[in-house]
Amino acid sequence: MKLSRPISWFLLAFGIWSWVIWVTFARNLFKDASGLAFEDGSPTAYLWVHLALAITSFILGTAVGVIGFRGLRAREGAPPMPQGEEAETGQSAR
Repeated sequence: MKLSRPISWFLLAFGIWSWVIWVTFARNLFKDASGLAFEDGSPTAYLWVHLALAITSFILGTAVGVIGFRGLRAREGAPPMPQGEEAETGQSAR
C-alpha cells in the first residue's frame, strides 16, 4: 500500500510534533517545583505515570513519523529500505 503525499507529510509532521511536545513536557516534569513530581527528593507516582505516558508517546510518535517518512520515500521512487536478511547481507534474493 502506498500513502498519498499529503498523508505521508501529515504523519511525518505528527511524529516530529510529538517529539517537540513530549520532550518539553518531560523537561518540565523533571523541573517541577510544585511538589507533584518529587516529594522530599523522591519521585512520586505522578512522576512515574507521566514519565510512562511521555515514553509511550515518544515511541508511538516515532513509529508514526517513520511510516510517514517511508511513505514519502516510496512516492519519490527511492529504493525501499532493506529488511530482514537482505539488510544484513546487503544482497537481494532474486
